[in-house]
Amino acid sequence: MTLAPQEALELLQSDDLIGIGMAAHQMRKKKTDPRVVTYQIDRNINYTNFCTEYCSFCAFYRPMGAKDGYVLSPETILEKIEETIALGGTGILMQGGLNTDLHLDYYEGLLRAIKERFPRMHLHCFSAPEILCIAEVSGLSVRDTIVRLRDAGLDSIPGGGAEILDDEIRARISRLKCTADEWEDMHRTAHALGVRTTATMMFGCGEEFRHRVNHLERVRRIQEDTGGFTAFIPWIFAPENTPLGKKVPEATAVDYLRTLAISRLYLDNIDHIQSSWLTPGIKVCQVGLQFGADDVGSILIEENVVYAAGVRNRTNEEELRRIISDAGYMPAQRDTLYRAYYLK
Repeated sequence: MTLAPQEALELLQSDDLIGIGMAAHQMRKKKTDPRVVTYQIDRNINYTNFCTEYCSFCAFYRPMGAKDGYVLSPETILEKIEETIALGGTGILMQGGLNTDLHLDYYEGLLRAIKERFPRMHLHCFSAPEILCIAEVSGLSVRDTIVRLRDAGLDSIPGGGAEILDDEIRARISRLKCTADEWEDMHRTAHALGVRTTATMMFGCGEEFRHRVNHLERVRRIQEDTGGFTAFIPWIFAPENTPLGKKVPEATAVDYLRTLAISRLYLDNIDHIQSSWLTPGIKVCQVGLQFGADDVGSILIEENVVYAAGVRNRTNEEELRRIISDAGYMPAQRDTLYRAYYLK
């Protein structure tokens, strides 16, 4: 039975962590193969750290013109992809700051160069705020921008830039970034064009439970209309080295697991829910496999954004396979769109 917003709010306020987790686990077993937990081998490539948005939760960005800002050369990006393939990688997640010096032709040229050298590499790139920025500086509609990126080699779009999809919170933590409606419109446009996307939620950034429910309701409504989300990835705010981190209490493992489980229950129209290891840690990620998650994400050969915020968690394929096996499941490598998995 689909949760109502008020029911989700009551569960977020509940102390019955085990009961919520058990209910989410039962739903997970109905949604995906109950014997298998998946993971991916890919790499985060942050092609630029120049950004005009100044989000209070971010320690990665640098203002335009800053001496320690950068734009990676295409050659450097191609080298990183070559290293990824050597480690068994099947895709890259490429994101960066909102760099107003980069126009659409830069992104088209980069995507084409990657596909020409590595035609089988899945390109999961450019969050909604980035695509909105590219469209604005290039003088194009969002639809035309996505079409041209897709035709140049873009395979799917990550759910970054969502944070909390409630403008009351966005005005507080990312006042220059796109609104919740603009994030939604970009994803709806992508889905209409046949481009799959993921949805994310960064919580523990000073929001109330009602804001989380508003976020989940928006994601569920989009999925009901389009069916375009492949997965939902909730994760907790990494506060160190950020202006916002000095103002809000750090989220706990209990809060993470409860929110993960409620995400599984609420988003009954999305097949895959990911348990994160990057900010909660590898043990909490493993416990999340009993709280509704069927996937542990990627080994993240490279990650720079939360690293800048002080997060030092790292893993590898061997460890991810071990925590999956120790939790009682068969580990299986998947591709970006969950189209196949490979038992080893």
